Amino acid sequence: MQDKQKTVTAANARKTAKIFYYGNLLAVLIPFPVFILWFGAGILVYALFRHHPNPRVGYYTQIAAYQYYGLAGGLVPVLTFAPGDFFVNWWWALWLVCVAILVPLSVRQILRVNREEWLDTDTAL
Repeated sequence: MQDKQKTVTAANARKTAKIFYYGNLLAVLIPFPVFILWFGAGILVYALFRHHPNPRVGYYTQIAAYQYYGLAGGLVPVLTFAPGDFFVNWWWALWLVCVAILVPLSVRQILRVNREEWLDTDTAL
């Protein structure tokens, strides 16, 4: 019995490695409701791409997940101990801090993915 081979192209791997970063950018630039929805959708994307046949795709997906879920986890104590009028008066400041953290990190990683030399990967079906 022969093993069938499938080739994952370099272009496909490069595109796949950037998907989580695009989700991060969308989530932080349109915070409601995308930030909340991306919390769950990001788990699905992570599960799909972390064990991609090309290990670099999994690496970049893992870094993107660390960045997003680190930011989301940091919001928990901030919002837990925020005063009652926080969302009325200071939501914009918190949003700007999130944008200032996640946008540069995501753009830097997308540029890094684009600069990296990607190779086709063969995988057994």
